[in-house]
Amino acid sequence: MTRVVMFVYNDCRTDARVLREAASLTAAGHQVTIVARPTNPTATVGDREERDGFEIVRVPVPQRWRFYWTWLSYPWRMRRWWAGRVEQAFHRLPIGLVELAGLVGAALVTIPWAIVRAPFYARARRRPTPPGGSTFDWLVRWRWVVLGWADRAAEAAPAGDVYHGHDLSGLEAAGRARRRAGGRLVYDSHEIFLESGSNADRPRFLKAILEHSERRWIREADALVTVNQSLAADLGARYRPRRTVVVHNCPARWEPPIPRPDLIRSTTGIPADAPIALYHGAFSAHRGLEELGAAILRPGLEQVHAVYLGYGSQRRMLDQMAVDPRYGGRLHVLGAVPPEDLLPWVASADVGVMAIQASTRNHRLSTPNKLFEALAAGLPVVVSDFPEMHRIVLETESGPLGTVCRPDAVDDVARAIRSIVDLPRAEQEAMRMRCLRAAHDRWNWEFEIGGLLALYADLEHAR
Repeated sequence: MTRVVMFVYNDCRTDARVLREAASLTAAGHQVTIVARPTNPTATVGDREERDGFEIVRVPVPQRWRFYWTWLSYPWRMRRWWAGRVEQAFHRLPIGLVELAGLVGAALVTIPWAIVRAPFYARARRRPTPPGGSTFDWLVRWRWVVLGWADRAAEAAPAGDVYHGHDLSGLEAAGRARRRAGGRLVYDSHEIFLESGSNADRPRFLKAILEHSERRWIREADALVTVNQSLAADLGARYRPRRTVVVHNCPARWEPPIPRPDLIRSTTGIPADAPIALYHGAFSAHRGLEELGAAILRPGLEQVHAVYLGYGSQRRMLDQMAVDPRYGGRLHVLGAVPPEDLLPWVASADVGVMAIQASTRNHRLSTPNKLFEALAAGLPVVVSDFPEMHRIVLETESGPLGTVCRPDAVDDVARAIRSIVDLPRAEQEAMRMRCLRAAHDRWNWEFEIGGLLALYADLEHAR
């Protein structure tokens, strides 16, 4: 039995990959603990949860960072804190003399810094805040929030034989725990971290900081685990890991009930004869949300309804689109459903649309969870014509599982949707069956987990 300690910088309530890995390793006889953080990032008390034979330990994020962030970002906001501390020091004279001297020294430093910061603050207020905050905010948060949590998580972690970090934020914690206690180190990179989310738009010097950290830990790691061959090749060329294992983010095999679920129509009132084009997952920028909405306004798709199922920062934009009279009630926004309930909802659609934009290298090399969830539900797909998705959808012996599109061209997205929803009913059902067979034969968790289990067997034998 190997004691496995995983680290992930989220609350690990719905992180399907982390939860599936932990459950599979537990079922294989390993003892697994996941160290995560509370749902509320300002929580000062953690919690524990038992799930599927493993334990999730949630370690609070240090809150001291707020003091440093305020002092560095908005030093003038410290004046009331400073005045209060000065008053307390006066009341404790002469004992408070040392503290008073320190406060005066702090003021002598803070006043010039406030003068320096004020023009930057004024300019920032005139500009929209970028995702993830300004570069300065991002740097402060990475130093005192992410790395602060990594230190706490490493201290709170139980003794392990393998420390398994998910993405760079989790790897920082896993690496620290491994240095404290010894053992093996595994890096589970869900994406190219430097090109993910708001990291992609950061200045080169900040990316260099992250790359240096990632390179340092990968040199110490016994293995790199990632989500597809393209990412494995990219990370391999960049960092030269000792061993690389690919584990695609596939759900377990699922058999759709007969008749097929119709949850979307029963919830939204979409007519039985109206095709449903579904986007499900995170409502984030560059995911093709606007392109799907624009596509159903193109000629030939007048009967198609676009449905968005998920959550995220773009929800308000989608809600505004839904009431736009141009759509005539053909655009619907639904909240996320629990992961264990997702596939029946996906199976309720007629085509899954993933017009992910080529905004980053991370996107161009991606194989999103929603692709494998669509196949598992027997749902034909429209995907961006990127290497990995092209291979999975079109390069199959039994026939296509959907089609590809140029994601930045709305007319081409519309063409791709039309090529599926306009198929005769028998051909649509045949494509559904191909998707389901592909999921049962190849794109399923039962197949994918074999590589990770083999890695852990080798790590156990090498102890």
